[in-house]
Amino acid sequence: MQKKYALLPDRVKAAVIDGIVIVAAMYLTSEIFSLFEHVPNYVRISAAVVLSILYDPIFTSRFGGTIGHSKSNIEVKRDSDHNKNISFPAALLRFILKGTLGWLSLVTVTGNEKRKAIHDFAVNSVVLNIKE
Repeated sequence: MQKKYALLPDRVKAAVIDGIVIVAAMYLTSEIFSLFEHVPNYVRISAAVVLSILYDPIFTSRFGGTIGHSKSNIEVKRDSDHNKNISFPAALLRFILKGTLGWLSLVTVTGNEKRKAIHDFAVNSVVLNIKE
């Protein structure tokens, strides 16, 4: 079966959903912390790091995509093997590049056959449409 590469609107939708998920998770975490008399700063900082920086790489390497990807019917896979997720280090580098380059990286998806963004080229990943 031929896989289809994800379109730009699907990727943008996933990013918006993930932004909402992260904000909701941070709010929930803040509410949970408020139930305790004293929460050390290192715990607060660790929670913020996990939610804002590690959410995308952990979900992408473990499940093939984030909650936003799943709700948008897309997944991130290795370009060399569409049945395998990318590794955690690759997912982390992909996230860092995506965040650093911002929309510049994302708009490059329209300029190539596999609809790869700059951050996909850097880690040899592709974003596939999984809607049948």
